[in-house]
Amino acid sequence: MKNVKMPLKKIEIFILTLLFFFIMPPKTFAETTFKQNDIQAKGAVLIDFETGRILWEKNSSSPLAMASTTKIMTAITAIEKGNLDDIVTVSQKAASAPPTKMKLVKGEKITLRNLLYALMMQSSNDAAVAIAEHIGGTVENFCNEMTEKAKFIGAKDTVFITPNGLDAGNHHSTAEDMAIITRYALNNETFRKIITTRVITFKSDKKSYSVINKNRLLSELNGATGVKTGFTGKAGHCFVGSCKRGDLELISVVLASGWGNKGKEQKWIDTKKILNYGFENYEYKVPLYKNQQIGEIPVEKSNDTTIRLLLKNGLKVCIKKDGSEKINIIKKIPKYVTAPIKAGQEIGTAEVYINNSLISEIPIITAKSAERKTFYDYFKNILKFWSTKYFIPIDLF
Repeated sequence: MKNVKMPLKKIEIFILTLLFFFIMPPKTFAETTFKQNDIQAKGAVLIDFETGRILWEKNSSSPLAMASTTKIMTAITAIEKGNLDDIVTVSQKAASAPPTKMKLVKGEKITLRNLLYALMMQSSNDAAVAIAEHIGGTVENFCNEMTEKAKFIGAKDTVFITPNGLDAGNHHSTAEDMAIITRYALNNETFRKIITTRVITFKSDKKSYSVINKNRLLSELNGATGVKTGFTGKAGHCFVGSCKRGDLELISVVLASGWGNKGKEQKWIDTKKILNYGFENYEYKVPLYKNQQIGEIPVEKSNDTTIRLLLKNGLKVCIKKDGSEKINIIKKIPKYVTAPIKAGQEIGTAEVYINNSLISEIPIITAKSAERKTFYDYFKNILKFWSTKYFIPIDLF
């Protein structure tokens, strides 16, 4: 009798379809559906706040205008160099700044703290100029300070010509640099408090102000913590975002997501895609702990022949959930050390790699001290050697 192939029943087809989708892991779907072309921004990047590691990028080192995301650097420079309770007197130059603005007037007196709220929450251009003149004496001096500070914290291709981000001369940055600057700023609690405030009211000596935060991400994305919008004719629509879920905090940057109403909306779309990709595909691993033993090293000219080695610091890394990235640790230590050695003395480093990329160097320290042998130590060791060799009781000596 011949075998007869029976057609699959509808219920069997339905069950097979369900099984297919259950077998496919969610992370594979997230990974394969997110490509550079999905992001309209000309320059974009996603970094981990904890380590600064780049998790995804698109033209992240390309120099681009960055509009009012500039104000991130303006704010952190002012917070670090100024006194928040200082009274700032508004100049004619500040009062004449183009919109968006608080509509400050010449001679108006207002605290630096309140100017910073207006700067970051509603992107006030007049507040930026008033802050720059108060801290730097002149706008030019303040912008030079901003540029130097950016270089100091690791920015590679950033020049500030204006404190508010309005197009001027060679005013530019990169997506990667803006992420580096933002990561630095987010370490400041005052900065964090300002950018997460939704509504605030305050007074100057002339009038009252009510300021509403323009950052839609705070209400549209779970865990959003910042940071700053931006737009100019040259820069297009830009946004620097930050978001924290659990212990994982990510920073995204999109520069030139578009122009007009379409670009205005696209910066939010780009930002949400990038941040959601990060949370779907990355997690923290702790491969190394503070004071973790990482081997021993021979010691010369000491009664201790070896000393245990410890890691001075621990390390938490952001790594893909799918296991495609491997953590490798390479010890860089001498073949031996010579006494005297102090406890906690640095004698090398542990280089930590994800695949072939160096992400961190952790100092390696000694677990205890090792004193140098004295003449008496050498003499005692010689006596011990000969007494053992000829079976002479050691207590005779």
